[in-house]
Amino acid sequence: MDVNYIKKLLNLISNIMCENKEKLIEMDSIVGDGDLGLTMSDGFKAAYEAIKDSNETDIGRMLYFAGKAMSTAVPSTMGTLMASGLMNAGKELRGKTELDNEGLYQLFKAYEDGVANRGKAKIGEKTFLDGLHPAVEVLSNNDKPLYELAKDAYNASKEGYENTSTMLAVHGRAATRGEASRTLKDPGAYVATLIMEAFLKSVV
Repeated sequence: MDVNYIKKLLNLISNIMCENKEKLIEMDSIVGDGDLGLTMSDGFKAAYEAIKDSNETDIGRMLYFAGKAMSTAVPSTMGTLMASGLMNAGKELRGKTELDNEGLYQLFKAYEDGVANRGKAKIGEKTFLDGLHPAVEVLSNNDKPLYELAKDAYNASKEGYENTSTMLAVHGRAATRGEASRTLKDPGAYVATLIMEAFLKSVV
């Protein structure tokens, strides 16, 4: 998988965020300020638009450039976090022109690390990471065929998202709800599940 795969993946993520824009707005209006759907749809669209016609062959450079475009387009908290994930993945994969299963693990692990480092969040704090981390754990055992691996990662992400209904919010406006935040599912974790759904579609 080369830079054309990265273009395909970002296009699928952009599309799925647009398709779920209203749902994300609805979810975020309960625990946040309601702009998550716009941020994710506009942000990932900007990331894809920035690289779709690029002649770049370095996967890392392409991801970093996509992240920079996203950070400019949606400079909100969540937009900055998602852009940081892309840029960190770009740094980690700089110099690579092909990705295998291990490379895909490195991509998503670097994405997770970029988001975590920028947001100062930890697993179990009811954030995006609780949807992405279970998928990254699955991808670390990458001896399965790619489609099976992606399907397992998506299912793990869904389970992680569902489990956020047992967690106490630590960050953002949701944290002001205190114990009342526990039963709500985290919209950020749902964004992670959408990304993994796009990843699954990208390897069909």
